[in-house]
Amino acid sequence: MLEPIQTITIFQKQPGPVIFSPGQVIFEEGQLGDCMYGVVEGEVELRVNGRIVETIEAGNVFGTGVLIGIKNRTYTAIAKTECKLAYLDQARFLFAVQETPVFAIEVIRNYSERLTRLRQELLG
Repeated sequence: MLEPIQTITIFQKQPGPVIFSPGQVIFEEGQLGDCMYGVVEGEVELRVNGRIVETIEAGNVFGTGVLIGIKNRTYTAIAKTECKLAYLDQARFLFAVQETPVFAIEVIRNYSERLTRLRQELLG
């Protein structure tokens, strides 16, 4: 299985990382989405109903749901620190999955673990 740092290298091969300033909203809960993100540098807070449910760091990915069938974002992502984020749209995601099948397993594992944590947080 790929380690998070290895997974992010697939994102780093993509053009044009995006820089977000502390406090800047990356996307909001309920929005339609068309890409997932990998944290190259910095930290990102994930919030549900305004409450911080997780802080993710460099090497991790988020926003995966919109590429695997979830239409709307299920949480809000906000840059906690200055962040450099790489991203994959649907076409690049499918290419990465074809070229590196273990990448798909790592992304699914990450998504599943996050979903479990979010459900636990919401259900108390």
